[in-house]
Amino acid sequence: MRELCIGKNEKNQRIDKFLRKYLSKASLSFIYKMIRKKNIKVNGKKVNSDYILKEGDSIQLYLSENTIEGFIEKKDIKEVKRNFEIIYEDKNVLLVEKPPGLLVHEDINEDKNTLINQVIKYLYDKKEYNPQEEKTFVPASVNRLDRNTGGIVIIGKNNQALQILNEMIRKKDYIRKYYLTIVRGNLQGYKELKGYLLKDEKTNKVKVFKKKVPKAKEIHTIYRSIKTNGHYTLIEVEIITGRTHQIRAHLASMGYPLIGDCKYGNIKENRIFKDKFDLKHQFLHAYKIYFEKSIDSLKYLEGKSYFSSLPKKLEKIKIALFT
Repeated sequence: MRELCIGKNEKNQRIDKFLRKYLSKASLSFIYKMIRKKNIKVNGKKVNSDYILKEGDSIQLYLSENTIEGFIEKKDIKEVKRNFEIIYEDKNVLLVEKPPGLLVHEDINEDKNTLINQVIKYLYDKKEYNPQEEKTFVPASVNRLDRNTGGIVIIGKNNQALQILNEMIRKKDYIRKYYLTIVRGNLQGYKELKGYLLKDEKTNKVKVFKKKVPKAKEIHTIYRSIKTNGHYTLIEVEIITGRTHQIRAHLASMGYPLIGDCKYGNIKENRIFKDKFDLKHQFLHAYKIYFEKSIDSLKYLEGKSYFSSLPKKLEKIKIALFT
């Protein structure tokens, strides 16, 4: 039998969700069966799978040590070099500037040098996170950027902060996210765009529709023109929903593709910017986060804005086109 004491980084979550992370190699049906058959108890009593854990609770696992160890995925610190910048940090929240070209999370092609692994190594070196002292918690991001999009990523440094940040992201009007981009064409004014987005998993591309189609997800994008030279326009974009390739596909569907965008852009235009500026990806940067509202222990962030400057290459293009 193994006994686990619930601390501040494990509280306020359902026991089945906690166990899915703690026994990450076990099937969900196995976890439910063990709870149902009283092989897993809380404070010596049977609980339902939706029981909310409280700090100080004691979970008893009436399983062999070999079984438990076989279901636990060992967590280690990846030895990666840090190449992100810190925009803001306190004991709860870390805002980092992700450079273009760096994945936020691991995928089938890259399982080591990612932003999250760099952040984990950074916090480990600061002695603010140690996977050996945590049962399930891992610092994580609440927003994500495409590999070739740079800018601000929000990280929760403890479980309470992570839960609050995720709730604020879900509420949509609490954390406002702004991007800078340059599109082909003369785009004027301010406009809210709504539609539906359908992703093709095989091609990793999306299509935008004006009307609802099966399996499509609603998208909501706002743009504001900043400056135009008649052929290209610098715009600020706010995303209300955060879908895959939303900004790129939504603007391209209107006839205003992002420069440098190999999936949704204009091939001829992209070649010009690659030859002249060595631009090999879309001109898109997550430059501003505004905490319009905040709650609970993160209330102190309310009303605050944080900014990320354009990378040198993108700034050079902006200056060349609009000065």
